[in-house]
Amino acid sequence: MLELFAVHSGTDLSLVCKGDTEVDFHHSAEDIGIALGSALKQALGDKRGIARFADRVIPMDECAALVALDLSGRAYLNFECELSGKAGSFDLELVEEFLRAFCYNAGCNLYVKLLRGGNKHHEAEAVFKALARCLRDAVRIEGDKIPSSKGVL
Repeated sequence: MLELFAVHSGTDLSLVCKGDTEVDFHHSAEDIGIALGSALKQALGDKRGIARFADRVIPMDECAALVALDLSGRAYLNFECELSGKAGSFDLELVEEFLRAFCYNAGCNLYVKLLRGGNKHHEAEAVFKALARCLRDAVRIEGDKIPSSKGVL
């Protein structure tokens, strides 16, 4: 999922995680979300010139996900997906934990809704691809001002 996230967001992602995966993947998924969210926040600085908002509907075969993103500096996750079960050895319930850690550390509002379910791996792919495309759109440079009526994000 992280590889397709990197491809579809246009980011250069190199990641190593050594966690307690013999117990489960929960802490690793959460820690990766924390690290990616923190890195995004640091990379964006004062967010001068970025588009800030983005939304996408992305299909993946029989599935489709809607994601809306606001790089506002305020953290909130609305997750309307019933991801469960496993994709390989990965517990799909951890997608929500990853996204929560990501948005709280990036300082973004993130809305995720699975519009159509099906194969569980396809559901997760649709979510990650939609998030990736939103991020690519939201960080696009549109000018030289901070995108806020208050002048600060």
